Amino acid sequence: MQNYDEIVFDALTRVKEIMPWDLSASLAAGNKPLLLDVREPSEFLMLYIPDSINVPRGVLEQSCEWGYEETVPAMANSRTREIVVICRSGKRSILAADTLLRMGFSNVLSLKTGIKGWNDFEQPLLNSRGEMIDADAGELLLASKLRTDQQPPPKLKAR
Repeated sequence: MQNYDEIVFDALTRVKEIMPWDLSASLAAGNKPLLLDVREPSEFLMLYIPDSINVPRGVLEQSCEWGYEETVPAMANSRTREIVVICRSGKRSILAADTLLRMGFSNVLSLKTGIKGWNDFEQPLLNSRGEMIDADAGELLLASKLRTDQQPPPKLKAR
């Protein structure tokens, strides 16, 4: 049995990553990859990279195929186009990129460190109103919000 990090590590044997500064330079040079954000819609609307599209990981496979209510034409038409997959920290994007590769997409990268790394590099981010968000505000929005019940249980003390 594998845990989450082990599944991500396994997918990394097949998925290439791009650093935020390399993506920024590529975009500045005029490259136009499909920026695919696989976070949940509420996460996306809070903060997103300009010109990215939101296809939650839970409907990714259907969005890539014609004939489904979840079909996203930009995805279904992009089997050979460069796609950069984005999530919060870079783990969900690795799993999504692995899925795309298995589905026959040929030019897929995962944004290493995710949108958090993009924000740390102080690259442009927008909110749901299309307003630019500065890096400090972005950091607050992207901070982990684990509840107490989501923390690992304390280890039992030996007697």
